[in-house]
Amino acid sequence: MMKRSLPIVWQRLVSKGETCDRCRATQREVEKAVETLEAALAPLGLAPRLEIRELDEATFRADPLASNRIWIAGRPMEEWLDAEVGRSRCCSVCGDEACRTVEVQGVTYETIPETLLLRAALIAAASGLGGDDPVAPA
Repeated sequence: MMKRSLPIVWQRLVSKGETCDRCRATQREVEKAVETLEAALAPLGLAPRLEIRELDEATFRADPLASNRIWIAGRPMEEWLDAEVGRSRCCSVCGDEACRTVEVQGVTYETIPETLLLRAALIAAASGLGGDDPVAPA
């Protein structure tokens, strides 16, 4: 059986080789989620495909909410979770910018936890199994 891919794109600010603590923590969560998804989706003929993008300072300054942003199967993670995008002051390489947060059912997350990523990815995968296919061919 040919495996189809579930594309996951995560982007964050990288300045002089560094990223902020929030994005560094999210990266660990994204990597754990992809590892979990590899095992969970394999029986369905799906495989997560992670793409990590770096934003430069100019792009970040123009749109700070673009950093620490995740898309799953071509849609923002927030759409899969019926979540809201917010902002809070960050640190280090982000300077004084208010960076992206995600609010799900009244809880605000600065670091995106593995559980939210898994929930969004499983919803995306399930919707792709029903015929309205957001999942990309391998």
